[in-house]
Amino acid sequence: MLAEYASDCYFSGGDGLDEGYSDYALQEKSLRPTFANFLAGMKRAGLTGGRLLEVGCGYGYLLDEAKPYFDYRAGTDFSQGAVERASCYADRVYLGGVDAIEENDRFDCIVAVEVLEHIYDPHQFMQKLYDKLVPGGVVVVAVPDMGSLWRKALQSKWPSFKMPEHVTYYDENTLQRLFDDNHFAAVEKIAFPHAFPLPEIMNKLKMSWLSVPRWNVWLPGVVLAMAARRPNGR
Repeated sequence: MLAEYASDCYFSGGDGLDEGYSDYALQEKSLRPTFANFLAGMKRAGLTGGRLLEVGCGYGYLLDEAKPYFDYRAGTDFSQGAVERASCYADRVYLGGVDAIEENDRFDCIVAVEVLEHIYDPHQFMQKLYDKLVPGGVVVVAVPDMGSLWRKALQSKWPSFKMPEHVTYYDENTLQRLFDDNHFAAVEKIAFPHAFPLPEIMNKLKMSWLSVPRWNVWLPGVVLAMAARRPNGR
């Protein structure tokens, strides 16, 4: 899977991959408003300011939208092509995962949007994020919501089930427990309405044969976002 993530085709749908995006760049006009809305909600919740790290930053759209909210913005990604694109929008972008960051570097806020469902050892991953936070720092995780009405309505046709790189699934209870088990405190939900291009929705529903305009459609409850803090003094 690391080889798949490192391939530029993961973001462009090339080489006949079942994993990844059909064309990540074409989703920019829906991802940017999604991230802008999410970041504004983080600000209202008092979760912005200082140094930001985004794990799995893709082409850097969230890092760019985060410019008004943070003094310093860094990201990570396994794709060299993604790192090159995201570097235009950030102070620093690392090739690789959390381990690629300098040992003594610490952040006030770490964001991982639709990353955790790709992680084979979520406890180890959360401990790495914990270690990269300053005391009192916040981590914000967003995942496809296993407990959503969408998943219950679509059952086996839920799009997240169709992505072979998704290896773990979370609802509010299991994500809360993951935070608790890894010594995070003050867990809270953050609203994450998601905009999708209408053709992308048709493709997920296996209706790509239907010609539709490229409008954004806002879908609430698709993504579950939760924030938690590293306690002061730990």
